[in-house]
Amino acid sequence: MEPRNQTSVSEFLLLGFSQDSEHQPILFGLFLSMYLVTVLGNLLIILAVSSDSHLHTPMYFFLANLSFADICFISTTIPKMLVNIQTQSKSITYAGCIAQMYFFMVFGGMDTFLLTVMAYDRFVAICHPLHYTVIMNPWLCGLLVLVSWFTSLSYSLIQSLLMLRLSFCTNRVIPHFYCELAQALMLACSDTLVNHILQYMLTGLLGIVPFSGILFSYSRIASSILRIPSANGKYKTFSTCASHLSVVSFFYGTAFGVYLSSDASSWRGMIASLMYTVVTPMLNPFIYSLRNRDIKRALQKVLRITLYVQ
Repeated sequence: MEPRNQTSVSEFLLLGFSQDSEHQPILFGLFLSMYLVTVLGNLLIILAVSSDSHLHTPMYFFLANLSFADICFISTTIPKMLVNIQTQSKSITYAGCIAQMYFFMVFGGMDTFLLTVMAYDRFVAICHPLHYTVIMNPWLCGLLVLVSWFTSLSYSLIQSLLMLRLSFCTNRVIPHFYCELAQALMLACSDTLVNHILQYMLTGLLGIVPFSGILFSYSRIASSILRIPSANGKYKTFSTCASHLSVVSFFYGTAFGVYLSSDASSWRGMIASLMYTVVTPMLNPFIYSLRNRDIKRALQKVLRITLYVQ
């Protein structure tokens, strides 16, 4: 008998990283620690930027928005995984799965756009320093963030609405730790041609265009740095964008590894997904603060105020 279509599926099953019950407490402790570190680290960045007037600049404005997006990004996947581990359940409701896909794409897209905007900010600061304050004015900075939100929300809404038109078979198992769009499409019994076409078109467009913008910005930055006569001047100029370049390399390297992989549901594919959905948001606050004196000073001020209040 052929599997019967189920147009109103009630839930999906997320297999996660391990089926062994002995590994569940270790996984719970590991992911809970990573989640708390990520949320705390990015909250400190937001508090530092908002509380220190010296950090009210375009670069730190975008960094605060990136920290907020990272908190939301990791919160779309890890809390549900922790609940499933604690309750020894692998289920997620159909509505919950669609919602998780939607918000995952929203905040993942925001990470992509904000990294591109931050690359443009560094390009203007290094290649056009005399016109930096004129070009990167508050109106333009706010507009860039609003356009990023609008594009990301629109893309995610289109993908989610297209999922709602599908019917699903009796097989509801997603071999991943979150509701991944491509894996969910594989479970559909109805025609997914339109979904796949738009998925590849929009994902390619929203992935390649921002990445091309980053490459263009850094190619111009590199040519400007090479024209600086002194080695010390080259080092100081490069250090202003070293943190951002590290985050971009890590984020895009792991993200491309997932989407270019032949089997994203394999152990290797899930590790790559974990790197850009969990590890990257966790490391961003450390990368941006370890070599940044302004951020360090602002964080020390925030921590002193917190300890004084307590």
